[in-house]
Amino acid sequence: MLDRPHTPTRSRDRTTLATIAASAGVSVATVSKVVNGREDVSAETRALVEDLLVQHEYAPPSTRRVVTGSSTVEFLIDGDFSSYATAVVDGVVEAAADADASVVVGLLRDQREGRYPAPPRAWARSLATAGRTGVIVVTGELTGAHVDALSAVNLPLVVIDPLNLPRREVTSVGSTNFTGGMTATNHLLAQGHRSIAWVGGPPGSQCNQARLHGYRAAMESAGLVPVAEHVLNADFRYEAGRRLGAQLLAGPDRPTAVVGGCDSIALGVMEAARALGLRVPDDLSVTGFDDTELAAMAAPPLTTIRQPLREMGRVALRTVLRMAGGESLDSHHVELATELVVRESTAPR
Repeated sequence: MLDRPHTPTRSRDRTTLATIAASAGVSVATVSKVVNGREDVSAETRALVEDLLVQHEYAPPSTRRVVTGSSTVEFLIDGDFSSYATAVVDGVVEAAADADASVVVGLLRDQREGRYPAPPRAWARSLATAGRTGVIVVTGELTGAHVDALSAVNLPLVVIDPLNLPRREVTSVGSTNFTGGMTATNHLLAQGHRSIAWVGGPPGSQCNQARLHGYRAAMESAGLVPVAEHVLNADFRYEAGRRLGAQLLAGPDRPTAVVGGCDSIALGVMEAARALGLRVPDDLSVTGFDDTELAAMAAPPLTTIRQPLREMGRVALRTVLRMAGGESLDSHHVELATELVVRESTAPR
């Protein structure tokens, strides 16, 4: 026999599927289907049940437990499984092993269609029902609805190098992006370059904007105004660097150096230079950002800004477990230090 409260309640500890079913006038099985993200429920019924789940602040039983050694964290990548993501997940897995926790790796969005796999509420409830302890998203673009849905089922969220922060209170782990962009540019200025271009990632990306601001700050401190045609943004991919690099280098006002918003972009720029018969670093100096394993393997090896990617992953994992355990955080935004790694892709002008 199902236990129903005698009076309405909004307590997560007392709300059951039966409570929601009674309020909606449907069966417990129907409510369960909605909670688990099943599709065999009419849109009208689903909307009604989802509204009631939010009103009653319902959280599946799996989200009410105390975090133990059996914790499982969902690690979601929004983009290609790149060398950047590989380094971050290495740190996540290392920290999870130390905490006797498990990690499930997946994609935030369908990469072919660019869409999310399910409506935010259904997505969050499916994670909670699957027994996840928390969620980590790397370089992802979440909506406010996703953040609210995770909060409704009591699942803590940590984002790494986010493209956006839909809520200021969302916990994030990143690096000193502004300082890194400024350091890379200052390195090129110190070698005598004055015509320095920027090729970056998504214009709205927070980490890209911070790196770009660092580039601009260094140029302005040197008394230089970046040429508008020399400041280009697209996305954090090799192909974007190759395409925009070709655009930059084929013109009459060719820069002598390029600051890349990430290693993949920088390698694309280097390939564009090679295709045009230009030599790196003799004809063009190039810097990257991240210091993935590809940077050291490039020809010539890439001068870049090192992000502590593995440590960022470790910090994110430890943070999400602390949040799941009810601990308060000293800061919701953690920035780890970057450093310049000089290799062979830069030289005096």
